Amino acid sequence: MRRFVIGDIHGANKALVQCLQRSDFDKNQDLLIVLGDVSDGWPETKGCFETLLTLKNKVILLGNHDYWTLEWAEGLEPEAAWLEFGGQNTINSYPDGMPASHLQLLKNASLYYEMDNRLFVHAGLYPNYPVKDQDASVLLWDRSFAQMAIRQNELGQRLTKYNEVFIGHTPIHRYGHEQPTKFCEVWMMDTGAGWGEKLSMMDIDTYEVFQSDRVETLYPIGSGRV
Repeated sequence: MRRFVIGDIHGANKALVQCLQRSDFDKNQDLLIVLGDVSDGWPETKGCFETLLTLKNKVILLGNHDYWTLEWAEGLEPEAAWLEFGGQNTINSYPDGMPASHLQLLKNASLYYEMDNRLFVHAGLYPNYPVKDQDASVLLWDRSFAQMAIRQNELGQRLTKYNEVFIGHTPIHRYGHEQPTKFCEVWMMDTGAGWGEKLSMMDIDTYEVFQSDRVETLYPIGSGRV
């Protein structure tokens, strides 16, 4: 079994499929850890969940956009901010409503995942507190942890007890990086797919990176948030 982690997909199923194909991912043997934000942005949120359902071994973490999507799928009134930041495309991808299998994936999504003294979480955390005791809003929304890792990287200091921490949420292309980048022990995996850049997937044992084409080239102009 090979083990992979993937950054924020944001409704770009074509990019997700490219990453799986380019990594030669074995859908019956390999493991994929999804760092959240499967939903919103590009027009294929439904397709993304359908693709993920074909993978036998997967860990899906809840992202802030997935949280919004889950609220809508369970019947709550959509928030204006969600609609503005990609939620409308998610709604449009489900003209007949969200099927039970997709809803169950969202309801079963975890706020964090620990394995081999590695932590996987969507957004961030407060380094000095056990992750199990932290508020969901921190794990879903925080950016201070990523910014702290970037600032302290040159000092060679560790931020947490973990050997490695893998996060999404904060697009690394905005800091001038096109591939997943490690600051301190923190791997930042969101390479901007939700904003038209590439989707990135990495083998967590070999650190080999597999990327999609630029997502803005995979969909018609104006079909995403860019």
